[in-house]
Amino acid sequence: MSGPWSGTLSAWFAAARPHTLSAATVPVLVGSALAYGRPGFAWSVFALTLLASLLVQIGANFVDEYSDHGATASAHKYLAPHKVIARGQLSAGQVRAGALAVFGVATLIGLGLVWRAGWPLFWLALGSLAVAYLYSGGPRPLGHYALGEPLVFVTMGPVMVMGTVFAQLSRWETAALVYSLPVAALVTAILMANNLRDGEEDRRNGRHTIVTVFGRSAVRTGYLALLALAFAVPAVQALQGAGSAWLWLPWLTLPLAARVAGWILRGQERDTLHRALRGTSALHLTFGVLLTAGLLL
Repeated sequence: MSGPWSGTLSAWFAAARPHTLSAATVPVLVGSALAYGRPGFAWSVFALTLLASLLVQIGANFVDEYSDHGATASAHKYLAPHKVIARGQLSAGQVRAGALAVFGVATLIGLGLVWRAGWPLFWLALGSLAVAYLYSGGPRPLGHYALGEPLVFVTMGPVMVMGTVFAQLSRWETAALVYSLPVAALVTAILMANNLRDGEEDRRNGRHTIVTVFGRSAVRTGYLALLALAFAVPAVQALQGAGSAWLWLPWLTLPLAARVAGWILRGQERDTLHRALRGTSALHLTFGVLLTAGLLL
C-alpha cells in the first residue's frame, strides 16, 4: 500500500458498503417524483442530487470504518466483510483520505445546487454533512450516545426529501414533508435492526444505543411502530384523495414487512437478526421505489 489510492477496487467497494446505499437513494427518488413535471424540474439536477447523496453516504461509511478501527473496543467486535482496515485490505490513512475525497466532491456538487436553487439549501446540505461525519467521527460520536435513530429519522427523511424538492423547485412543499415520513420510518427501522443485532456487543463495549438504554422489548415495539407509520402515510393520502389509487402500490411490500417483523420479534441469534437487517434494507428500497412509482403515476 504505497499511496492513498492503492488497494484493490474490491476493497474500496466493500468499504463503501453498497448494501447501505438504498438509504441515500430512496429519499432522492421520492423527492424527485414529487417535483417531476413541475416548472423547474431538471434531470441534471436529479443526477447531481443523487450523486451527492450517495457520496455523503459513502463518506459516512468510510468515517465509520476509520473511527471504529481506531476504537479500543474494535478488537473485540465481529469482523464484518466491510472491515477493510482490520482485514489488511486498506490502511487507516487510505480510508481517511477516501472519506475526505468523497465529502469534498459532494460539497462541490452541493455548492452548485445551492447556486441554482438558493441559500436555504446550503443549511440543509451543511447539516447533512455534519451528521454524516459526527455520527461516527469526532471525539464524541453521536451514534454512541443513543442519538442515532432520531438523527437518521430527521436527516434521511424530511431533510433529504424536502431538500431534493427544493433543489428542483427552489421552494418548500408540504407534500415533501408528508411523504418523507415513510422514508424516514423505514430507514430508521434499518438502524434499529442493526442495533438489535449488535446489542450484546455494544453493551460489552460500553456503547450506548437505544437497545442498551431502553432494552430489546422497547426497540421491537418501536420497530413495529415505524412500519405502521410507513404503511399508514400513503394509505391515508390515497383515502383522503390527496393522490391517486396508485399510492397503494407500496402495500405490495406488506408480506415482506410481515416476514421481517417476525424475525425482529422472535429473533435472538445474530444470524436471524442479520437477516432481519438485510430484509429491512430490502423493504426500505422496494417500498421507496413503489412509492416513487405511485407518486409518478
